[in-house]
Formats: sequence, C-alpha cells, structure tokens
Amino acid sequence: MKSLNETIVSEFVLLGLVDLPELKLPLFLVFLLIYLISLATNLLIALLIFHDPHLHTPMYFFLSNLACLDIFYSSVTCPRLLSDIFSKTRTIPVSSCITQFFFFFSFACVELYLLAVMSFDRYIAICRPLHYVQIMHPQICARSVSIAWTSGFLSSLLHTLCILRLDFCGPKVINSFFCDLPQLLLLSCTDIFINVLVLFIGGIIMGSCSMSIIIVPYIHIFRTILKIQSWGGRMKAFSTCTSHLTVVTIFCGTVLSIYLRPSPGSASSQEGIVSVIYTVITPLVNPIIYSLRNQDLKAALTKFLLL
Repeated sequence: MKSLNETIVSEFVLLGLVDLPELKLPLFLVFLLIYLISLATNLLIALLIFHDPHLHTPMYFFLSNLACLDIFYSSVTCPRLLSDIFSKTRTIPVSSCITQFFFFFSFACVELYLLAVMSFDRYIAICRPLHYVQIMHPQICARSVSIAWTSGFLSSLLHTLCILRLDFCGPKVINSFFCDLPQLLLLSCTDIFINVLVLFIGGIIMGSCSMSIIIVPYIHIFRTILKIQSWGGRMKAFSTCTSHLTVVTIFCGTVLSIYLRPSPGSASSQEGIVSVIYTVITPLVNPIIYSLRNQDLKAALTKFLLL
C-alpha cells in the first residue's frame, strides 16, 4: 500500500553495465561489432533460405523465422545499450520501459516456442522419416509458426497488462541495461502477488508445454540414434540436430537462470553477464552455430556469391 507522501515516478534510471570511463569505448566497439555481425549473419541466413529453392524445406523455413526473430530480438536492447554507454543520465520513461519489456518478452517467448516447434521437426525427420513429407507439409509449418508468434505476443501482453496495474514510487534505479520483468517487479510499491502468480502459472503452463515439446522428442531421437548399427550412421543422424540442441541449451539455460530465482529481482554477481548472454550474445551465436555445421547453407552461400 503506498502512503500519501510517496510520489509516482515517471522515469527510471538504467545503471547499464559499467561506469568506468576507460572501459566505455572498448565496450561500445565490442557491442557494436556484436550487434552488426548479428544483424548481418541473421539477415544473410534469411536471404539465402529465401533465395535458394533447395532450402525451401520445413527445417529451413523454421530457421529463417528464427533468423528474422533474432534480428528483432537483439534490436530491442542493443541500440539502447550502445547509446547509454556514453550517456550521463540513462533515464527512460516508465511507458518506454514497459514498451521495451513487452517487445523483449514477446520475442523471447516466440523464440522458446519456435525452438519447441523445431524440436518436433527434428523428431519427425529422424524417427519417422517416411512420413516426414506428409506430416510437415507447408500448411502445418505455417500454422505452427503462426501459433508460436501469436502465443509469444499474447503471453507478453498478459504480463504487460499486469505491470500496468502497478505503481512505481521509488527507488527508480534499474540495476540492468534494459527493462526486464524481475527489475520492474522489484521497483513496484504496490502488491505484486498477482504478477508473481501470473508469472508462476504462465511458466508452469506455457513453459512446461514448451520444454516438454523440446525434451520428449529428443528422448525419442536419442533412442532412435542408439538403434543405428553403424557408428558413422549414428554420427550423421546426431549431427542433424546438434546445432538445434546447442541453441536450445544456451537460450533456455540463461533465461531460466534469470526467471527461476527465489524472488523477483534477487541480485547475483553473475546476473549482468547472464543478461548479456541471452539478450546480446544469443542472437549472434545462433546463426554461427547453424551456418558452421550446415553444408546446405555453405553451398547456398557459395552459389549466391558466384552469381
């Protein structure tokens, strides 16, 4: 309950990553390079898949969506991070902060759901290869992606509406370089029980469904791979899902470490590093992981450059 002498704040202050003057220029150059490479590589993957007819398959359709998603995902936080490195005030209006959270949380949820869809695609390709064309036909793929995008934005909208009911009376300092749900809940001067309850129930329902769709198919995939007699056959089958499994591990591991803490906003010394990983590094790592191990993308790139 807020008291009469408490004033509703109209803006927050982002602490950012570091205040040491000698580190500002190196950090700016590093994050600028990461952001530009992330944009370029994800855009290149999307263009290659769109341009090459040989890549017009369900797996690459999902990968192109992931590439486009990572462009949006990194653009929610990186430009603001770069501008705040040399900024003295680092203030952000409450409305802009909530808007940033809405889009960031939307794209994060969409990525989780899209990774779940891609797990199911790998399961069908490895465990039921003879039925792959019939099951993963274009309409099913389009509907799956549409559901992932719609579910992600609806999930974020629910949490955003819950945030709009809160009052922020101070302190107004966000111990991060962007606006995220744990920090906003920590700064609220009104009861956050409903927010935590919605976060808990939403995490149980949507999170458990997504993780089940990711984990259960891989259990069947590993069982199928172990039944293959030749070592070369096992490695070939496993290599088709190694990239996706690596991306899932990095993304889910870092996100869960932020949101599954004992209390909202509970601080830790590694929180800033983890936030950088899942907001800035992940969109950079995803296209590198997929492109370095993918002969089809390499062939498509070579063909594109020779035009």
